[in-house]
Amino acid sequence: MKPFRHQMIRAGLGALYFSGAHYALQPIFGGVGAIFMLHHVRPLSGNPFRPNHHLEVTPEFLRETLAHVRARGIDIITLDEMHQRLTERNFGRRFACFTCDDGYRDNRDFALPVMREFEAPLTVYATSDFAAGRGRLWWVALEMVLASADRVEVERDGAIQILDTSTLQGKATAFCDLQTRMRTLPTEADVRREMTALCGRHGIDEAAISRDLCLSWDELRAFAADPLVTIGAHSVSHCNLAKQSEAGAAEEMASSRARIEAELQRPVRHLAYPYGDGDAAGPREYELAQAAGYTTAVTTRKGMIFPDHAGHLMALPRVSLNGHYQNKHVLPLLTSGAATAMWNGFRRFAAA
Repeated sequence: MKPFRHQMIRAGLGALYFSGAHYALQPIFGGVGAIFMLHHVRPLSGNPFRPNHHLEVTPEFLRETLAHVRARGIDIITLDEMHQRLTERNFGRRFACFTCDDGYRDNRDFALPVMREFEAPLTVYATSDFAAGRGRLWWVALEMVLASADRVEVERDGAIQILDTSTLQGKATAFCDLQTRMRTLPTEADVRREMTALCGRHGIDEAAISRDLCLSWDELRAFAADPLVTIGAHSVSHCNLAKQSEAGAAEEMASSRARIEAELQRPVRHLAYPYGDGDAAGPREYELAQAAGYTTAVTTRKGMIFPDHAGHLMALPRVSLNGHYQNKHVLPLLTSGAATAMWNGFRRFAAA
């Protein structure tokens, strides 16, 4: 189902681009700027099974994006400057901010060199458990299990179900099924229990994943010293905050900020909600983020930044740089606001 969905989106974006409608839509839907969202920036893998491919773009595509933004006369600024422009209503020039979630090592190794070429600032939202080497990136662990197995046993309602993962299609179907299951389990403890059991049956060391993929505290300290880099917070454990008690969600936000500030000896003003969609962050989380002292907080909801967002600084939308759509034709659709307008049913602004 997902490959078909990607094909339909590509077709829709292509039709929008070749129609030239984005030129007419920009004055209405382009807003005053955009916050671009990335996760991994790294060379393309030769692995044919890449269910998390939407979370990675190549350094070449990032470079092409930055060049496009600069060619359009759009300022690439820090989140601090974005906050200042919004609160002071300084909208003389459009802006773009670039953000990376989770704190992956490839942000340092591949994203930062490209950002330096353009003298462009970058914010990386670090998950403190990932930096400590004890976090659980269950979506990566799930990919690793399915990549290595020809069949997978899962328990449902007390019964064992066998999933055929001997083919690429079988692996893809199983990933969609199990990913949905993990996202809909009642608690983070349920996710951890099921993933730990699954990894144990298939010989995957899930505890090693964060150490292999994410910047350690020592690495983050050196990374944060670069004048182009700002470190924000992404919670302690990368849990779904909406599923936590109010006290638990508040602790995730406040403790992550405190730990990062203590480790890096730098202020942490900006937050990204883990998962960040409507099922993971809502009005309660926005209030808790403000109470925790953050200056801005970003979601994964799709949208441009408009002047009205000055009143919704804890619920800012972003524009995803998605690995499935690394095509130069998508860039003017993203910077014009046409792509997010199409996604949002052509609503100009809606507070998340």
